Amino acid sequence: EARMGAYRYLQELWKKKQSDVLRFLLRVRVWEYRHLPVVHRASRPSRPDKARRLGYKSKQGFVIYRVRVRRGGRKRQVPKGITYG
Repeated sequence: EARMGAYRYLQELWKKKQSDVLRFLLRVRVWEYRHLPVVHRASRPSRPDKARRLGYKSKQGFVIYRVRVRRGGRKRQVPKGITYG
């Protein structure tokens, strides 16, 4: 029997983004994030397994900030398509 730890389980879960569990989780989280400021401090990482692989430790001195990134291309949006200058 292949036994899996919590971090491994999360890793496998994130591979299947179309699964009911992850779809529900992401939908709830996105709704929650929409109501927060653009830049805000998060109490803990939203993906602890990934954060740990990137060197995060759950101890004093580590802070997590979440920043909203606008969707779309790199070109700046201009009102009514009028570019000045």
